[in-house]
Amino acid sequence: MIKFLDLHKINNRFKEALETSFSKSLDTSYYILGPNVDKFEREFANYCGTDYCVGTANGLDALTLILRGYIKIGKLKKGDKVLVPANTFIATILSVIHAELEPVLVEPDPATYNISLQGVKASYTEEVKAIIMVHLYGQLADFKSLKSLANDYNLLLIEDAAQAHGATSKDKKLKAGNLADAAAFSFYPSKNLGALGDGGAVTTNNNELYEAVTLLRNYGSIVKYENEIIGYNSRLDDLQAAFLSIKLKVLDTDNKVRRTIAKRYINEITNSRVRTPFYEGFDNHVFYAFVVEVDDRDDFINYLNKNNIEWLIHYPVPPHKQQALERFSYLKLPITEQIHKRIISLPISSVLTDKEVNTVVEVVNAY
Repeated sequence: MIKFLDLHKINNRFKEALETSFSKSLDTSYYILGPNVDKFEREFANYCGTDYCVGTANGLDALTLILRGYIKIGKLKKGDKVLVPANTFIATILSVIHAELEPVLVEPDPATYNISLQGVKASYTEEVKAIIMVHLYGQLADFKSLKSLANDYNLLLIEDAAQAHGATSKDKKLKAGNLADAAAFSFYPSKNLGALGDGGAVTTNNNELYEAVTLLRNYGSIVKYENEIIGYNSRLDDLQAAFLSIKLKVLDTDNKVRRTIAKRYINEITNSRVRTPFYEGFDNHVFYAFVVEVDDRDDFINYLNKNNIEWLIHYPVPPHKQQALERFSYLKLPITEQIHKRIISLPISSVLTDKEVNTVVEVVNAY
């Protein structure tokens, strides 16, 4: 069986360092917002090229706290509309709702799966005050065009970079996390930079937003038991921060391996029944997922199962068809719906062997 993602093998590379880090945490007894969090926040801000990083409990909270932070500093107000890609993971949309803002679902570019500039223009009204661009599956959205449009319309531009740790602009000058006004990351274990539990972060160059998010993540408190505002309990564990510091050191190397595998898949999968993803060959894609399209997904799934290749669907049900978002079910989003019917993700990771890649290619080509 070729695993879709072998987390044991991925994390076992760091076993000794992780165990040492755990022992130190046990001895020092720092568990919440300790020195390892401070250290990782500095390291990750430096890695992304931003002035600030704030560790949070998870990626959803990171996005929500950005939006809540902008409300606190007067850049947004309750009921403002926020443009989001219609085909994103539901967390992007939930963050907008949790912040008491109104999501507006925008069709994606069918080639890249990222939010469409034309769709953004078509969906814009005066009630829209922000855009969340998702770097879906690890590929940077068209941030330059979106930033230009956001400037023209005086909109906030926010990155959902939950799947794009280390993705770099084509000119290699900017990384995900430093492409907009603020960015949210998830360190869910399956991510390219994954913790051994939940975790997230906000990156920004805006000191006012940084201070607001720092306050919001910890009950609205800086001084213990003194609460300035109504806040949240959304803090990155000190132990997880220590683990992330260890794994951050190899993130670029791991991303390079993923790109190498992706290039092999794209070049060597020649079956016309399987459409491989759009990729220009730059470091602007870190292939959190390698997503292909097929006409009959159920048939393809049965075929992969028979050949002992694990798979995953990112994501089987579009957000506007979820029961939780039933109020959006009236929307007609043909591009989004077509994508969600056809996509399936093949195995890709930093520990996938050449032999396993060869097998995946051979099996897919024989379909």
